[in-house]
Amino acid sequence: MTDSVRGDAVTDSVVRPQVESETELAVEGALRPKRLSEFVGQTTVRAQLQVMLQAARMQNRTPDHMLLAGPPGLGKTTLAMIVAEEAGRPLRMASGPAIQHAGDLAAVLSSLVPGEVLFIDEIHRMARSAEEMLYLAMEDFRIDIMVGKGAGATSIPLDLSPFTLVAATTRSGLLPGPLRDRFGQTFHLEFYDSAELEQVLMRAAGLLGLDADRAAVAELAGRSRGTPRIANRLLRRVRDWSTVHGTRVDEAAVRATLQLYDVDPLGLDRLDRAVLTTILTRFGGGPVGLGTLAATVGEEPETIEFVVEPFLVRNGFIARTPKGRRATPAAWRHAGLEPGGTAVAPPLFDDEVS
Repeated sequence: MTDSVRGDAVTDSVVRPQVESETELAVEGALRPKRLSEFVGQTTVRAQLQVMLQAARMQNRTPDHMLLAGPPGLGKTTLAMIVAEEAGRPLRMASGPAIQHAGDLAAVLSSLVPGEVLFIDEIHRMARSAEEMLYLAMEDFRIDIMVGKGAGATSIPLDLSPFTLVAATTRSGLLPGPLRDRFGQTFHLEFYDSAELEQVLMRAAGLLGLDADRAAVAELAGRSRGTPRIANRLLRRVRDWSTVHGTRVDEAAVRATLQLYDVDPLGLDRLDRAVLTTILTRFGGGPVGLGTLAATVGEEPETIEFVVEPFLVRNGFIARTPKGRRATPAAWRHAGLEPGGTAVAPPLFDDEVS
């Protein structure tokens, strides 16, 4: 083999996977709707957004600031992108945890072009000093820069270009009142029902080129915890399983895939079942404190409280009481156990309920 042939072969082996990877990323990115008309679910939020954006276009002004509140995976980031697309404005994306000083926010705000949409994800985790700077920026499109220290410090006002802030939070209760009041509208996103998730999955299956039947889509929707992000993720895992086993995406493929990935018929995963089983078998159904529960299953308390518990509470499997977490009759039935049929293990340590 000549050097030129070897070179072509090496180049082809390097470039081809890169091209295929870029194609796959483009397909995955296409799962996000680009317009409000393509966005499934959140009917009230879509109607409110449509009015705000259309009024801004008719009045030739930047749309009001918006706060998107709701659990993870319901489409807050997608809606921010849609706002910029519908308004015909550029989009700048930032993250609350990354803004730890007022100077970080000042650098972002001062570089915005007129009419730009600034999206700040997890805004409740932004530094307090940056939040206070944001008050003036949102109301008057101006910030004050402090130059110098001590008695010689001077405040220099800096005018900003008009912009639209679209902020997202999973914990709106952590935002200070003065910040919440400066948003023109707060949109509360709700969990999806099965019919809406089926629409999400049928659209995603079409974009991924999958031949999925209705029974398979319905099975996936029922196990997706009311969350489009989870639905799309499970659909990709079913796609992988079907590709490996050379089958079409049918109900049997869905069930085999979700059994492989430890997702039960109600959408509970391994950690959900570990928490539920621990409350039932180790503590006789509860009550048990958050710290004790987290130590028993080997997870951080924050993971239990903000990732696992919301789904279990929403589905009526556990209840938060002043004495701790307690399993409900539905939890006993789901686990196939009789209430009071197991011994209660002693607590690992005394703790207060968070």
